Amino acid sequence: MDENIISLIAKELNIAISQVKNTLELLEEGATVPFIARYRKERTKGLDEEQIRVIQENYAYQVNLAKRKEEVLARIETLGKLDDEIIKNVNACTKLSQVEDIYRPYKQKKKTRASVAIANGLQPLADTFMSFPRYFKETELDAYINENVKDRDAVIQGACDIIAEKVSDDVDVRNKILDSMTNFGRIVTSEKKDHEDDHKVYKMYYDYSERVNTLAPHRVMAIDRGEKEKVLNVSISFNEEYIENWVCRRFIRFTNSGTSEYVRAAILDGLKRLAYPSIERMVRSALSEKAHESSIDVFSMNLEKLLLQPPMKDKVILGFDPAFRTGCKLAVIDASGKKLTVDVIYP
Repeated sequence: MDENIISLIAKELNIAISQVKNTLELLEEGATVPFIARYRKERTKGLDEEQIRVIQENYAYQVNLAKRKEEVLARIETLGKLDDEIIKNVNACTKLSQVEDIYRPYKQKKKTRASVAIANGLQPLADTFMSFPRYFKETELDAYINENVKDRDAVIQGACDIIAEKVSDDVDVRNKILDSMTNFGRIVTSEKKDHEDDHKVYKMYYDYSERVNTLAPHRVMAIDRGEKEKVLNVSISFNEEYIENWVCRRFIRFTNSGTSEYVRAAILDGLKRLAYPSIERMVRSALSEKAHESSIDVFSMNLEKLLLQPPMKDKVILGFDPAFRTGCKLAVIDASGKKLTVDVIYP
């Protein structure tokens, strides 16, 4: 067991380290969460099912996170690109998605427009564009024409594809877009043509807009259902102009360069074609996950109220749970279902 992870979980749940450690030992032995909560209270010091499940899930997540960090650092090292800054950033990650964002530029990708351009020998030209020379003659493009890249337009397009992918993989750019969509963006829904919604179940979402960070879980689930049933178009609206200007200032060091317009065009392409759709999927996925968790919480509260209703009307009831080692548990409720007493006897 990882002592650092155990300490982290104990601090998060505000419980003793021994409680976390004993719970993990029981789980490793094959005990189930309900069994531990019911029959091993002396070892967990009375942890309930929810606390035990949180320990189980958090430990598994942290172990996977630590393992993924090691894998990513090892793979970047094999590429000869590992440095102290990358190590620091990876070790500071608290989520798997953050690790993946750092690894994205070094990841072996499937065939993309950028990978094709690199294979066609256009990486040096992309580097030249990004160096922003004061003067750049179009005749310099002719050196990159070959059997796969037929003319100057194709040469420029290939170099721009490489830059576009570089921009879309940049961690700071992705974080900026994520922040903009999450904190300032709006979910926008509209009615699809030729849909089947005869009972107008999704009528209120035919033309609807709301801030992403105020969207209630039940609305998220309704919008997801409407989209899945092909009734609604769903998108996230945010200040794209602000993002584009911010990214251009980040990458374009010399606006009067002969290549700055090529780079600007590549940046806009990388944002619209690659980064925006990717981050939008991430935000939508997070909203859906949060909505599902909320719906489970509501369901559990409703079920709890149902189960706590008086089982028999106008009767005082004694509940008896037989056991030998841990004693027989007794509970008494009055005619209205109110708890009167709970006790343990050892007959």
